[in-house]
Amino acid sequence: MDTQVDNTQVEPESEPWFSDGLRFKCTGCGKCCTGSPGYVFLSLQDLENLSTHFGLTQEQFTQKYTRLVDGQYALLDRPGSADCLFLKNNQCTVYEARPVQCRTFPWWIHHLREPSDWEDAAKRCEGINHKDAPLVPSLHIQEQCLTYLDNLLDQNFDL
Repeated sequence: MDTQVDNTQVEPESEPWFSDGLRFKCTGCGKCCTGSPGYVFLSLQDLENLSTHFGLTQEQFTQKYTRLVDGQYALLDRPGSADCLFLKNNQCTVYEARPVQCRTFPWWIHHLREPSDWEDAAKRCEGINHKDAPLVPSLHIQEQCLTYLDNLLDQNFDL
């Protein structure tokens, strides 16, 4: 019996381009919750948190505040606009129970692939690279990005 040992070495993963951290500070402008059409997709955990926040069953909450988009539950927009239904005076009225998608902004994979993606996001969010923003450590950014990605996997469920 001839056994061969694989002596190839695994190269350590290279550091992300943002290994020194990125600057972000929420200014409370509300732009991430308004404007161009988009969806806030809900995971089962998001649905549980929001239902509890409103004292509703999950079924009641989904009937009142969501719509199905490609088989996934998404929050309704304010009637006649693309603004989040829960935004009032540029403040989130469900802040403590807000969905993971909202909670992890701006640490989404499509904002972090390369520096130009981050700069594009900064054109839409005044808190990105804000002059008074703290430097957010790379590890925190990566953790938030993984939380966002994990949440994506939990968004396709049936009630």
